[in-house]
Amino acid sequence: MIAAPLALLAATGIAAAQDTGDSMDAMSMATASGMFEGRSNHVSSGGVNIVVDNDRAFVVLGEDFMLDGGPDPRVAFGNDGTYADGTILGALVSLSGKQVYAVPPTMNVEDYSDVVIWCEVAQVPLAVAMLSQ
Repeated sequence: MIAAPLALLAATGIAAAQDTGDSMDAMSMATASGMFEGRSNHVSSGGVNIVVDNDRAFVVLGEDFMLDGGPDPRVAFGNDGTYADGTILGALVSLSGKQVYAVPPTMNVEDYSDVVIWCEVAQVPLAVAMLSQ
């Protein structure tokens, strides 16, 4: 069951990822979605959703998510294909599959148009998903 771990993340404000297995719960609602495309000579594909669950936002990478690699991939937000400084949600846990990243309550997801897989070492985007509502 994912509700208890997500409640713990929400209570602590920790941005972390975990495998959900099933949908978050009946109260979850996707507010935006997009499809990843590779950047900086990297290959990426798969979907991403912004999900609101109990008034908390989460970035949910789909079962079909895939990235070909990178030395230090991070999940973050951006605008117009560019990483927005200070928006890293956490290190990419896996190069493929479903993952959930908690958005800190101080961050407004509506301020961003993209989810970015950002390489912290090289300071380049590895993948970008433009969000639509």
